[in-house]
Amino acid sequence: MCGRFTMAIDSEDLRTQLALGQMPLDWEKRYNIAPSQDVPTVPFPESRDVVWMKWGLVPFWAKDPSIGYKMINARAETVAEKPSYRSSFKNKRCLILADGFYEWRKDGKLSIPYYFQLEGGEPFAFAGLWDDWENKGVSSLPGVPGLTTCTLITTDANEDVQPVHPRMPVILRKETMWDWLQESDPRFLMSLLKPLPSGSLSAHQVSRDVNTPQSQGEYLIEPVEGRLL
Repeated sequence: MCGRFTMAIDSEDLRTQLALGQMPLDWEKRYNIAPSQDVPTVPFPESRDVVWMKWGLVPFWAKDPSIGYKMINARAETVAEKPSYRSSFKNKRCLILADGFYEWRKDGKLSIPYYFQLEGGEPFAFAGLWDDWENKGVSSLPGVPGLTTCTLITTDANEDVQPVHPRMPVILRKETMWDWLQESDPRFLMSLLKPLPSGSLSAHQVSRDVNTPQSQGEYLIEPVEGRLL
């Protein structure tokens, strides 16, 4: 699974690099984006505007939005057929913008965090799905009139990630990310949900402070004692 990522690029630089539309006014660099938080997404290819969505998909038919805590990731292998995701796969795909992500390697009883980014350090998008949910009166979150939420699609890890974790997020580079939004052929869309070629990502061990969602700061992505994967 993928449970943390970063977006540590200024809004104007990101807009220019990925040819985006309007950016949120409350944009700030973030070094530890966690489930249930607002994440930067692009749902519509026409405008390419960046909008906030809450991370953790709540399908439109859900009785309770707490289901979102269990739906931060969707497996590429079943995303087109699984009832929780198939409607969004068909009609509500999105880009989730990032410039790196964390995965944890098991070492006995410890989980050791590693930070991954593209070799060139450029921003990219995770393949995502989104949905709108309206409060129908049965909710564990009283006072919530509605939610726009998203999930991040994962696939088998490539050789860069495999030493740390068996799964990795589906990463779309700027050359192909818009196809995820614009195309409609299910077979073509599924062809995008593949691991990056091996050698595309760099990785290094980072501070265990990233385990705490409240932790923020550039130090979180810095190598611990220079240890590389």
